[in-house]
Amino acid sequence: MNDTAHEDVSKDDLRATLQSFQDGLRGQVEDRRSMLVTVGVVVAVSLVVVAYLLGRRGGRKRSTLVELRRL
Repeated sequence: MNDTAHEDVSKDDLRATLQSFQDGLRGQVEDRRSMLVTVGVVVAVSLVVVAYLLGRRGGRKRSTLVELRRL
């Protein structure tokens, strides 16, 4: 085994290590949040446009053409 000296880990050392880890994760989440919001908005707008276009197409197929002739 190793004969290296073991250092005691203090509560402050542990707290500092965990805080730096948590700060790193928060930074990554903030970076990805803006991208995910942008992607979500693009997907939502795309779905609305597709639903609108499909609804127009369906309305055209089912609409009745009435022709009026004057005698």
